[in-house]
Amino acid sequence: MLFAAVDAAATSAAFAAAYFTRRGMTLHYEFYILRNIVEVLVPACILIWVTLGFWLQTYERLDLALPGRIAADTLRQCILGTAALVLFEYAARLELSRPFLAFLCGYDFLFLVVFRLNARKVIRAFRGFGKPYHVVIVGPALESERYGRTLVEGASFPVELTAVVPEDECIERLPRLLDQQIVDEIIFRIDSRRLVEFDEILELCDEEGVRTRLALDFLPQTNSSISLDQVGAERLLTFTAGPNDDLRLVVKRWIDVAVSATALIVLSPAMLLVALLIRFTSKGPVIFRQVRCGLNGRRFVFYKFRSMVEGAEALQADLAHLNRKQTAFKIPDDPRLTPVGRWLRKFSIDEWPQFFNVLKGDMSLVGPRPPLPQEVGNYQRWQRRRLRMRPGLTCLWAVRGRDQLDFESWMRMDMEYIDSWSLLLDFEILLRSVPQVISGQGAH
Repeated sequence: MLFAAVDAAATSAAFAAAYFTRRGMTLHYEFYILRNIVEVLVPACILIWVTLGFWLQTYERLDLALPGRIAADTLRQCILGTAALVLFEYAARLELSRPFLAFLCGYDFLFLVVFRLNARKVIRAFRGFGKPYHVVIVGPALESERYGRTLVEGASFPVELTAVVPEDECIERLPRLLDQQIVDEIIFRIDSRRLVEFDEILELCDEEGVRTRLALDFLPQTNSSISLDQVGAERLLTFTAGPNDDLRLVVKRWIDVAVSATALIVLSPAMLLVALLIRFTSKGPVIFRQVRCGLNGRRFVFYKFRSMVEGAEALQADLAHLNRKQTAFKIPDDPRLTPVGRWLRKFSIDEWPQFFNVLKGDMSLVGPRPPLPQEVGNYQRWQRRRLRMRPGLTCLWAVRGRDQLDFESWMRMDMEYIDSWSLLLDFEILLRSVPQVISGQGAH
């Protein structure tokens, strides 16, 4: 909340600074904003910036992130905030000066990044306010005391370590401690093999309503998110290696259906023209069909406009020495491309039929690109996790270098996408894909 309040203040100050800077410039058009418009724009700016701060989870990382990450997060928030303000401007039929918007973005970035780089000092200053949060730690004495000190020093609010209780003394001491002391939370750092011995104590904590945490030493170190689910009468500890927010995944699917259906309708005249060009300039079918691997390895028929000569797959073995990728097969200036196909490939027009795959549910607009079954067979174990998300028309590595990147960079960026997936990230990738595709940059 402190960071959100600072964002509101910094955005208001940036708005004023941008306004007066633009007013002081002698350009062709005189610039001013009527007071009643300012009374709408400033709250809109504050709402946009603060909403993005929460949505991008910027505030959660400020007291822990490295300076480079803080600056990158702040820049992304300011750019997206300015873009949202432009959309608001068009929706409200306002006309704002482009230099003013640029100054607003620049000043806001400057004010926010200066504050955020000093966020830890601010947090320390605020830690003295408010009543302390009382914590009891159960576990090995020396290790628990060290952990307790880390907890007290690292918390962004006052924390008091009420007691450290050794495992062997827990059953005797903890009930008395709960009766005599203020205890907001108990953290059990115990050997998992002794959990059964603590059933009675855990039940006591439950009856008392005290918040309880278990540091479990038997859980593996994984990239998966962990949740406790109720399935029938049983409680299951669930490890999820991909996004598991059902509501957001449903929204992602709705967007896929809406955009792909609209794209097929809008592009249908151009697709017909492309089909005729392919038909009359080279032998073979207009649509190239190939089996690819989708979500969790499900196989589906993948559609593209044919960009190569007929029988191109049979020629692959003869061209293997030209392959520049590990596992995947990619050749710069592939000799199998037809003249029309080279043009289709450069501007990704050959990918348009994949909107049918998106509409059918085999693919999504954004996600790891669908691999061939033989490629999956050559994956290293860690690379198979990219199959845990529906494949997409475009992906993270497509906007960070496209075919110029090596295969392992593709894989690592796919993992990065899966681990940090959000609807906003999808939107960013789609926006960045448009100029990449129009320019034909990085395509082979």
